[in-house]
Amino acid sequence: MSTASPLPKDDVAAIDELRSVYGRLTAELGKIIVGQQDVVEQLAICLFARGHALLMGVPGLAKTLLISRLAETMSLSFNRIQFTPDLMPMDITGTDILQELPGGKREFQFAKGPVFANIVLADEINRAPSKTQAAMLEAMQEHRVTVAGRTYPLGAPFFVLATQNPIEQEGTYPLPEAQLDRFMFMIGVDYPSRAEEIAIARSTTGGTLPALAHVLEGERVLAFQDLVRRVPVPDHLYELAVDLVRRTRPGGGEAPAWVKPLVSWGAGPRAVQYLILGAKTRAALRGSYVVRLEDIMEVADPVLRHRVMTTFTAESEGVTSREVTRRLVEELAKAA
Repeated sequence: MSTASPLPKDDVAAIDELRSVYGRLTAELGKIIVGQQDVVEQLAICLFARGHALLMGVPGLAKTLLISRLAETMSLSFNRIQFTPDLMPMDITGTDILQELPGGKREFQFAKGPVFANIVLADEINRAPSKTQAAMLEAMQEHRVTVAGRTYPLGAPFFVLATQNPIEQEGTYPLPEAQLDRFMFMIGVDYPSRAEEIAIARSTTGGTLPALAHVLEGERVLAFQDLVRRVPVPDHLYELAVDLVRRTRPGGGEAPAWVKPLVSWGAGPRAVQYLILGAKTRAALRGSYVVRLEDIMEVADPVLRHRVMTTFTAESEGVTSREVTRRLVEELAKAA
């Protein structure tokens, strides 16, 4: 088993700083958000790994509040776009507007759309038609928009959080698998526990919500994004990440026999990249100077759950992609 190269002293100190900053960030969010520690960590992983996230959860679980307050603690600009069936691409990217200049001259000037922000919430992204979804997804992939033949770069950092309601499907346009693959994580936002729900009732039915302190500037976010990519990974964990993804593909020789009747399509190479990047970022947030097996295992679910497509047989038996992923992770962890 090979070992990873040690980090330079400056990077070790920077990881210590990142862990401290992450602790302060979660403490600030804890003033507003009750529970949801896993969701906060997964959002932070996506942010520092330069990824985007798709949040899946029923209405009323504070998804919008969490995202807006996350932007507040990081001194980042934030825009929310409510996706509807009549939303047009120009409503997202912006458009040219005819302006009158001094001297009576007129010319078209570009008016930026709401996608020009550091953190963009695409609320209920599956309610807009495919052409509008594509405008957002192009911005996610290219970090730029094109209007009337001219290209406009987006600012950095740039982080898209999209939400979907899992229980209301009428009047929606589901994201195709190729577009789902552009999201680093699919984050499940679950109901709070009883104790957490009591705390929510007490904290949100009284006075105004407290203001949050700024714990991180945009420039430091960019520096930490570069830092996490330098976190070393032992060779055997690269191999393990590849083996895990290849086991999701029913047409390949590496997939266990039980996978083939349950999975119609497995994860692609981008899943391997996001497993490694997610593991690197999780390690750094927790103050580790090298990626460990548990880092790979913990990010496997949000990376793979929307990249493993189950068959009709699986659906009829109540087997979800999360259950397939969980079983694959458990089998691989035992063999590691």
